[in-house]
Order: sequence, then structure tokens, then C-alpha cells
Amino acid sequence: MSGAFAAADAASISHAKPSGHGLSTLDLLESEAIHIIREVVAEFERPVLLFSGGKDSVVVLHLAAKAFWPGRVPFGLLHVDTGHNFPEVLAFRDATVERMGLQLEVARVQDYIDDGRLHERADGTRNPLQTLPLLDAITAGRHDAVFGGARRDEDKARAKERILSLRDEFGQWDPRNQRPELWNLYNGRHTVGQHLRVFPISNWTELDVWRYIEREGIELPSLYYAHEREVYRRDGMWRAISEVSLPNANEPTEIRTVRYRTVGDMSCTGAVESDAATVNAVVREVTQSTLTERGATRADDRISEAAMEDRKRDGYF
Repeated sequence: MSGAFAAADAASISHAKPSGHGLSTLDLLESEAIHIIREVVAEFERPVLLFSGGKDSVVVLHLAAKAFWPGRVPFGLLHVDTGHNFPEVLAFRDATVERMGLQLEVARVQDYIDDGRLHERADGTRNPLQTLPLLDAITAGRHDAVFGGARRDEDKARAKERILSLRDEFGQWDPRNQRPELWNLYNGRHTVGQHLRVFPISNWTELDVWRYIEREGIELPSLYYAHEREVYRRDGMWRAISEVSLPNANEPTEIRTVRYRTVGDMSCTGAVESDAATVNAVVREVTQSTLTERGATRADDRISEAAMEDRKRDGYF
């Protein structure tokens, strides 16, 4: 595999710069992300994008479409389906794939439970069970680069990540073995069996993502906007009632106007009370938030202080 590459190219910057004005923050972030995507496609043989239908993966796919326009996105999509995903998000995922004419591979946690390779957790949460199906899908697809929508502001463990993050022959991540990215130089070298996780929007914040969604007119699943839903309170979060997320006897249900800041596994993802029914309203709301979306709405990250880092060491994204 060839060596390092720079983060921004003069052609992209020249094209993005408005006449007589400097680049905006979103212009710079977009230029960096598009450059990363183009260079990874040029250097690696079988890249793939982890695509769940959540806002961050939707933004990365949008950036990839811009990077190769008017051609088609030159790699496929991969989704690790826990079996506990929101139906609205799965419908959005499938509609997006069909509209863009892309290939989608789905690795299903339920298949692993059915044949005994995995077992249900006592807490009912399947997010930590995604690791084995993910690693198997990467191996089966011979993917040497896996794009993802993770951002450094989401979690302390993700803040340690590089934009190009090396995974060993077992798919594991060692935070002590991260390559320096001084002067925005990224090292894509790897040996047989290893692969790189690639995070084009690593330097973005949640607010950057929403401002970009607003600027670009990007469509998202309806769950991201305020709607009425039957919920119950647990661990300081509003949980939606579903087959995989039922209240206990001492947890009364209510109809609340809520929205989701992240749309993961229904059994561990909470909603927030909100009347933000438009992109602009969400931007204003996020501007005032003091908690990251994972910290505010993901119960699986509260298992321990190092919950995310422990999962990442095992191969989780």
C-alpha cells in the first residue's frame, strides 16, 4: 500500500473559495472530508462505507456523492443490523440505497444469535454484539478501508482516534499504536489482514453536522425531528415503547413531544424532549446543548467510564 497523503489539495480549495471571500468553516470541513474520501478511494482496493441511515453516515455518503459527481459513488455500503433498529431508519436506509443505485450489504446480529455464535445480553442491548458481525463482514468483503461517520466530539475514546485508524489482523484497535498525523498527513500503510477505519468528519462537531445538513438540504429520517411518541422514563432518558424496549411496572408511559439526537439500537437509545421540528430549529437547539448526543441519549455508553474504548479495542467502530 502506498504511503502518506495530505489533507487538503489546492484544487479543492480553489474550487470551494468564493470570489473575494475566505472559506467558511463548513467549506473547510467539506474540502478536508472530500479530499480524504478521494484519496482513500485512490489508495485502497476495496473500501466500504458503514451506513446505518443515521445523520453522520448520511452526511459522509453525501460528501462521497459530491466527491465523485457526476459519477456514481465508487464503493458499496455495509450495515450491521442489530435487529433492534428503528423501522423509520431502516426504511430511510433502503430508500436511499435504491435512489442512489448503490450496493448494500447487511450483516445481521440476529443470524449470529440464531446459530449460537452470539448470545443475548442480560440487559437486552445488542449494540455491543455488533463487533463480530462487523469484523466477519470486513473479512468476507476483503475491505481494506472502512469509512465511518464517527466524530471526535462524541466520546473520549473517539477523541483519541486518528482520521486513518489502523486495525490489526484481529480487527482490534490499540490507542498506543496510533500513527501521528502532523501537518494533516495520513499514513495508509498496512499489511495483509490489517485494515484502516477512515473518519472523514472526525473534526466536525454535532453543530457542524447540523449546519451542513441545513446548508446542503440533506434529507434525514423523521426521528431526528420533533414528533409525538409514547415513552417512559429510565436512567434520565425517555425510552420509546417497542417490542425490544418495554417499561417496568414502576415506569409509567406518557405521550411526549420528543426527537432523537442519535438513532441507534432502540433498546439503549433515548429521546430528548424537543419542539424542534425543522432543521433550523434543531441547529438552534444544538447550539444551546451542553451534552454530546451520545452522552445524553445512549445507555450503552453508561455501562462504565471506558465502555466505548473497551468496545473499540475489541473491534467496534
